[in-house]
Amino acid sequence: MLNSSYNSGENKGTWRWQLQGTWSILAAAAFLVSIPVFIEAPLVRHYPVLSVVLTIPWVCLGAILFQRPKSQIWGDLILGFSWSWLAGAIYWGWFRWDPAIHLPIESIGVPFAIWGLWKGFGKIGNLFYLGSLLGTAITDLYFYQVGLIDHWRQLMQVEPSLAMPILQQAIAQVRTPWGTAWAVVLVNLLLGVGIIPLGTKQWHWYAFSGAVLTTIVVDSLFLWIASYA
Repeated sequence: MLNSSYNSGENKGTWRWQLQGTWSILAAAAFLVSIPVFIEAPLVRHYPVLSVVLTIPWVCLGAILFQRPKSQIWGDLILGFSWSWLAGAIYWGWFRWDPAIHLPIESIGVPFAIWGLWKGFGKIGNLFYLGSLLGTAITDLYFYQVGLIDHWRQLMQVEPSLAMPILQQAIAQVRTPWGTAWAVVLVNLLLGVGIIPLGTKQWHWYAFSGAVLTTIVVDSLFLWIASYA
């Protein structure tokens, strides 16, 4: 029977070891959120089928690590990440020009995540996936509220070398009072949702927080790159 004591954070060594574990999970979750953005996104544009197939190694790695008590938490996290990878490969590979179905496709793992949480199985991976999805949903909400959806569609239909004028128009939209106000509101929302669970000192909530808070970093980085490109 698999050892699931990490879910509650109890009976797993000293308090210091627990604290180190929670911060390690936070850092690992942040790293995994970055992989689809900086590695999968360029890959999937040219090799969508390969990107989907690469879900299999992620699942296998997660399952192998999950079977071993000493690496179970990392296997759990990678299994949750595999949902994000698969959904991203499907959407950005074939449907990236249609923002309306972005969130539905990214949500394909939600029924499984909810079932897992209900059964008390895979809390770290499931909450990582849901945290990542929440960050995606709030980013999409910003695009809709600030009127960036048309720019999204245009960017997905042109070669990267022709994207600069579209990016400049989008940045001008972001810099309006309306765009700035929405950015402040949604960043504070993400901060609140991401920081509050850190007080629990439970590993699965640190995975959730890492995914949510990294959304702010990634979005800010892209905004900075687009502004100074």
